[in-house]
Amino acid sequence: MDTLNLSVTIDNNSGFCFGVVYAIEMAEDVLDEKGYLYCLGDIVHNDEEVNRLKAKGLRIIDHPTFETLHNEHVLIRAHGEPPSTYETAIKNNINLIDATCPVVLKLQNRIRGSFDKKETIFLMGKKGHAEVTGLMGQINNEGIVFSDVEELNDTDLPQEITLYTQTTKSKQKFKETKEALEAKGIKVNAHDTICSQVSDRDNELRTFARSFDKILFVGGTKSSNGRVLYNVCKEQNPNSFFVSNVTEVRKEWFYKNETVGICGATSTPLWLMEDVQKALMSY
Repeated sequence: MDTLNLSVTIDNNSGFCFGVVYAIEMAEDVLDEKGYLYCLGDIVHNDEEVNRLKAKGLRIIDHPTFETLHNEHVLIRAHGEPPSTYETAIKNNINLIDATCPVVLKLQNRIRGSFDKKETIFLMGKKGHAEVTGLMGQINNEGIVFSDVEELNDTDLPQEITLYTQTTKSKQKFKETKEALEAKGIKVNAHDTICSQVSDRDNELRTFARSFDKILFVGGTKSSNGRVLYNVCKEQNPNSFFVSNVTEVRKEWFYKNETVGICGATSTPLWLMEDVQKALMSY
């Protein structure tokens, strides 16, 4: 049977960002020592990696379960947490292993500073996202969270706002949002708090996606950053496919002797992209 003879390249810049690497390393250190560890929410928005760590003893819990724990070790993932989580930990004698990403931590401090100055805070982000929940907790949930300018009611908009953004959003979208608000006559004090590792990847992916016949973007279905980066690929190369794992790859997507680029989100492990590469090479 003829093979497709695909030429398959993994993007060197794809895979875990330093914040996720740090959180997973901290988790694995404790797992090696204790055999189990609680984690407040999915450690990373990738089911395959979460399942790998669960097999090593990671126990994913939600906030109601967290509040029932006493005298345990609990990991705070890279997304960060609101102050109420730390208060519960003190009350219940929980040892927090805090893997909040330094970029998120800096943003938490900045947004709290704006709140202390009584500024009107608007946060461009995904409602209910763990990072956004942590950020809103810094300001007693007294800001406005929105994904798109269209969601905002013009009649309710104040004359002046302080604009922040979730760290994994698109720089271009943030710029367009600021300009759209200014076009409505609003004075916008904008704080670009997008992680440079994420925004740089946006630019690098444009070049990468154009360099191949087909693109396979490997990401978790819950990953906000993954959807943004996949759309970047799709814009540059219409022959881009989103898969969560190797079972979703379809041989019929490819023709003989094609070049295929594999890339992923900041929450996509390298081993998962390598699994996809091996599958393609076997066609």
